[in-house]
Amino acid sequence: MEKQYLFNFKSDFSEINIPLKLNNPFSLDIPEIAQIASQEFQEFLKLESMSWEHDFSIHKGKMFGVLVIETDKKALAYIGTVSGKLMGISNCNKFIPSVFDDSTDDYYFTKGMTALTEMGQHITTAVSESERQGLLEKRKLKSLDLQNWLFENYIFLNSHGESKSVLDIFKASSHGNPPSAAGECAAPKLLEFAFKHKLKPIAIAEFWWGNSSKNEERQHKTFYPACKDKCRPILEYMLDNMALYENATLSQ
Repeated sequence: MEKQYLFNFKSDFSEINIPLKLNNPFSLDIPEIAQIASQEFQEFLKLESMSWEHDFSIHKGKMFGVLVIETDKKALAYIGTVSGKLMGISNCNKFIPSVFDDSTDDYYFTKGMTALTEMGQHITTAVSESERQGLLEKRKLKSLDLQNWLFENYIFLNSHGESKSVLDIFKASSHGNPPSAAGECAAPKLLEFAFKHKLKPIAIAEFWWGNSSKNEERQHKTFYPACKDKCRPILEYMLDNMALYENATLSQ
């Protein structure tokens, strides 16, 4: 296990009741131990973000998440990450990384995005409308193919150690095709890391950090449930019949 990602608690939680089962990620009933982990992680963000190119005083805030885990030595720690990516940097080296590996198939996705950019440049310089329409259609098909390839290579483990791609997860649900950035939210990334490294999930929480969203639905340091459009099918698959989970279903 890559221990660089584990945060040790600074706070004394000896008087706190530790949950026996993971809380519902779609509920705002946040266990006290997850609230403490969030507060400590926010202190880390406050200091760490001073060196980031992503300036939260200018740019819109982001969702972050923490997962309290029990190690193989029965000690409690927590891991944290951001939903999506931060501007200007690949990632903070303490954040749980994306489930998708950019180097897959010799950087197929990166090369594909470069090709789409080049096609876009050709579209702007097209000399005739028919040429432009042909290039637009070609670019659309290329984009769809690349998106499907990406979702086929976002592979998540569930609580039983089984693996399935985001594309297959959504096909098996009532949600249809996965939306853009499905698989990049904090909760799935955190749980994937825990399952992969045999860490017992204890409590999870997600909160907004930075400027409010345009519609004011997201406020700084406020806890929010996992999103339903991108996360519900993935989390339902990952936590299916999980013995540690507080409910047998995520229908709340």
